[in-house]
Amino acid sequence: MSGLDIFAWIVLVVLASSTVFVVVFMAMWPGMVARRRNHPWAEAVSIGGWVTLFLGFVLWPVVLIWAYVDVPARPGHSSSGTEAAR
Repeated sequence: MSGLDIFAWIVLVVLASSTVFVVVFMAMWPGMVARRRNHPWAEAVSIGGWVTLFLGFVLWPVVLIWAYVDVPARPGHSSSGTEAAR
């Protein structure tokens, strides 16, 4: 093996490992966002992120949006202003 062959193998290993890292990170991302935002279905969002890994990330944007949406209201804060006026 020449020096060029060794360099090609190093580049191949780096590209393959970085691709695996990016795919795994993208599968974990919706779950991390949901847990950080105290989403009521954080575990379901996390599982959805991993399921989309096997489906080719077709529904991954939907799961990521789900992680950002439907955050529960803060305790002690009312959603309507009528209670605050009383």
